[in-house]
Amino acid sequence: MHSETTSGPATAALPPAGIGLVADAGLRRTDAGRTLIGGSPLRIIRLSGAGAAVVTAWLEGTPLAAVKSARGLARRLLDAGMVHPVVVPMTDPPPVTVVVPAKDDADHLAHLLPSIGQPTLVVDDASDRPSEIESVGRVHGARVVRREVNGGPGAARMTGLGAVDTELVVFVDADVVLPDGWWPALAAHFDDPAVVAVAPRVRSAPGPSLRERYEEIHSPLDLGAEPANVAPRRRVAYVPTAVLAVRASAVDRVGGFDPALRVGEDVDLVWRLAAEAGTVRYAPEVVAHHRPRASWLGLLRQRHAYGGSAVDLSARHGRLVAPARCSRWSMTAWSVTAVGHPFVGTGIAAGAGVALAGKLSAVPDGSAEAARLAGWGHIQAGRGLASAISRVWWPFALGALTVRRLRPAVLAAMVGPAAWQWWRGERVADPIRSVGLRIADDMAYGSGVWRQVLRRTDGRALVPDLVEWPGGQAAVETATVAER
Repeated sequence: MHSETTSGPATAALPPAGIGLVADAGLRRTDAGRTLIGGSPLRIIRLSGAGAAVVTAWLEGTPLAAVKSARGLARRLLDAGMVHPVVVPMTDPPPVTVVVPAKDDADHLAHLLPSIGQPTLVVDDASDRPSEIESVGRVHGARVVRREVNGGPGAARMTGLGAVDTELVVFVDADVVLPDGWWPALAAHFDDPAVVAVAPRVRSAPGPSLRERYEEIHSPLDLGAEPANVAPRRRVAYVPTAVLAVRASAVDRVGGFDPALRVGEDVDLVWRLAAEAGTVRYAPEVVAHHRPRASWLGLLRQRHAYGGSAVDLSARHGRLVAPARCSRWSMTAWSVTAVGHPFVGTGIAAGAGVALAGKLSAVPDGSAEAARLAGWGHIQAGRGLASAISRVWWPFALGALTVRRLRPAVLAAMVGPAAWQWWRGERVADPIRSVGLRIADDMAYGSGVWRQVLRRTDGRALVPDLVEWPGGQAAVETATVAER
């Protein structure tokens, strides 16, 4: 049994006094700090003078005070993804159990278990050589529970969850190694009663080969160096369960891992936790490492499997799994540009800025902000559409290459995302190899999507999510905070 310590959504509880707050990378402050623009989905929050002063103090390093109105404002900004907590590792962290699903992973376990330093339960998911798993677990002081029928990582984690009695549980994959001090740092996030799950950054272990360098830069488990409030359609939309600390009661409350999912089960659980249980945080100040794939074929098979999960996820989560999300204005502008009418496309994009200005009339310099938001929204939409073409829609793109008028735009979309990554410094080799490998990676993912689409005759994972306004709906909110 797991005692339940949270009973509602993230907004039901105030963040703890004493934490620090740092601005999200995308936050903008205008009008002497009285207007905050950012978050996911995009919103605009208008503050009083006192509120602006309090936020300024937070972002300059003043800890959150034990003032209810200030903590309420902090909760709004945390939930919006405009700010993120800065926590201090705990000197006396709460008890935890680490659950490790494993199937014939004795060598990986031998590297992982010494790095954990906490009570550990290994779930042997019907290994062919169970004695090896049992032996490694015994040597490193871990308890081993065996499943007689292989159920996949999600089912193995649920077996482990049912066999432990701590409220805090950390799922760790067998091919991961944890850093020193990982648990005191992650545990500190649970001081906020709204937080139900925390994930560290997971990077691929460095190595000298081209494949290892590629994984180090382009691992799908590595979600970057910026902290985030995790939920669909946010900057960090999900976190993997390669390492995931959770409140066991929250996992129980949302029904746990879906046993029908062999791949994508982590995305599914994280999205249900964020929607039904509370806040899921990405905490990149803790960095774990996973082993890269052993071969290029293994890497491409992994990406292919990840793509295949999109169809199952779309059946459960609908448009949240869309390969691209943009406004109808942006889709129209880019489509017109692609067929050879860039001036018309620019005019449509400008029209979106004019229309958006009316929604921002209450904001100082609303017209300028509308132009900026619309322009940035169109740019982001173009990048998203290009990524979708190179990653998921590439079978359509290959057919479109036969149309002379479309050829330049299609080639730019298929090569552009990988070339841009190389240009900004994500380089594993010369540009030809770097771009070629990235395109192969994307096409492997897309082939997995298409394989399942054709097998299930379900094309929802191919459909873009079209919204009203570029850059989000830009809802304007007001917030106040007492000066004492």
